[in-house]
Amino acid sequence: MAKVLIAPSKYLQGAGEMNNLGTYAEKSGSKALILISKGGHKRIGAQIEASFEGKDCEIMFDFFNGECSKVEINRLVEIVKANGIDLVIGIGGGKIFDTAKAVAYYTEHPVFVVPTIASTDAPCSALSVIYTEEGVFEEYLFLPANPNLVLMDTDIIVKSPTRLTVSGIGDALATYFEARACQQSDAISCAGGKTTEAAMAIAKLCFDTLLAEGVKAKIALDAGACTPAVEKIIEANTLLSGIGFESAGLAGAHAIHNGMTCLEECHHMYHGEKVAFGTLVQLVLEDVSEEELDEIVSFCIEVGLPVTMKELGVEELTDEKCMAVAELACADNDTLHNMPFEVTPASVAAAIKAADAIGHYYLGE
Repeated sequence: MAKVLIAPSKYLQGAGEMNNLGTYAEKSGSKALILISKGGHKRIGAQIEASFEGKDCEIMFDFFNGECSKVEINRLVEIVKANGIDLVIGIGGGKIFDTAKAVAYYTEHPVFVVPTIASTDAPCSALSVIYTEEGVFEEYLFLPANPNLVLMDTDIIVKSPTRLTVSGIGDALATYFEARACQQSDAISCAGGKTTEAAMAIAKLCFDTLLAEGVKAKIALDAGACTPAVEKIIEANTLLSGIGFESAGLAGAHAIHNGMTCLEECHHMYHGEKVAFGTLVQLVLEDVSEEELDEIVSFCIEVGLPVTMKELGVEELTDEKCMAVAELACADNDTLHNMPFEVTPASVAAAIKAADAIGHYYLGE
């Protein structure tokens, strides 16, 4: 099987780039559907409209209903068809991007992804994660192409809560470890081929950037400042992690996240926060060295990522809850089987319990 690397057609990152959205859009379509949350529209709707003034592209806003579900995707597909839309633009967070990408795929139109936060690596990928209307993971929808444009306005992202960017660090933290596992197991990546050396180098650069710049970026974000460290973390969270996970592969950490969707106590937590804990579980499954485990747990604590299930909302971690997460994580259609050894619900449940205990140990609890 061939090695494959895929990426978005264009990635733009800089201050004030939202003001240029209309200029980019008129080159790709004559009428755009802008999928955004009600809160997002209230904050930046006027800025978006201003960017389209005098441009040869009409816009139509529609408010996202909260889940990237088949029901929501089908609703928006009908809106696109009924209104002569020929460009789909998702503005906001990960589930909006995934929905916009799916709608563009089913209607055969280009798609722009415009994050207002740097909380996941979803923007760059040719992938939509489909959930039930209740928020439980259902399946991955693999798409034939990456977004036509990913636009990151750092002015807007810096104004978002620091916790969201830290969550993105948690999502990106898994990239290298999952890539490493997929390379060892010779797994097929999300890009539909074997891992390239370029993808591994990007995944490693992502990890190195997080450790070198993560704490500095968090401190700067808490102060409302966009520093070089913040710019590097935005790129790592979005571009490096996006290309890294997709072209190198997913393994244990994201499967554990998907397993946690069965626990209602965790639903209020962000994707990357759950993925960060999933990374600890994967490292326990791999029985990594004490030095490597110490580096990752200590980093998570310093940057503000959860290292226990209690921090994720689970007040009492029972054997039954561990097994429920493990069984869902071990589903045939999930990526836990990309690990370079056999995994079972029993071994995963044990790793969840152990990772949780390690987290409590490091927190002195």
